[in-house]
Amino acid sequence: MPTPTEILNGLALTANEMTALAVVWHVFAALAIIGIIFGWRPSRKTGASLSALPLLSVSVLAWIYSNPFNGTVFLLFAVVLIIIGLRMPHEKIQKAPTWALIFGALMIVFGWIYPHFLEGGSWFKYLYAAPLGLIPCPTLSFTIGFALIANGFSSRAWSIILAAIGAFYGIFGAFRLGVHIDFVLLAGSLLLLIQAITLKPSLTKS
Repeated sequence: MPTPTEILNGLALTANEMTALAVVWHVFAALAIIGIIFGWRPSRKTGASLSALPLLSVSVLAWIYSNPFNGTVFLLFAVVLIIIGLRMPHEKIQKAPTWALIFGALMIVFGWIYPHFLEGGSWFKYLYAAPLGLIPCPTLSFTIGFALIANGFSSRAWSIILAAIGAFYGIFGAFRLGVHIDFVLLAGSLLLLIQAITLKPSLTKS
């Protein structure tokens, strides 16, 4: 098992060497957000499946940067989420409660600008090159934010799985690695879990 220092160094290396890919993920995320603002409402199937793709990106980079644990975990969870998503109906995403919309937006912003690991430049650089889609915590924060806004895609199983991996990495990052801002990820994961538990039975069919 790598030491916390070795893990942190690997995450920092990924964040700083793969900034071009981070920019690409920011562009894709911006297009999705703009589409939603202007009325795009994907189906549960499409939304849930696409939301898991950034996790695959994290898996690939984890393998490239010699972190087989993250590579395996993110590959496994991404595949499971995609499979569940593809089994969902084509009905439109249900509107989430106001509290979920607010906290979902905050989680999206947090994942978007995740203020850690990126070296050099100004704070402005975090707006387009923070390690979204590169390393676990910002990617999970962003994905959980979209899940909250999408009412968990009306799938209790999908939401609980995402909340579980988010809680694990939030706890690991905050306590094991000493990255205390990952408490935000932990909080978002718990909110997604609450949302999943309180979903109406008629909306939890996948």
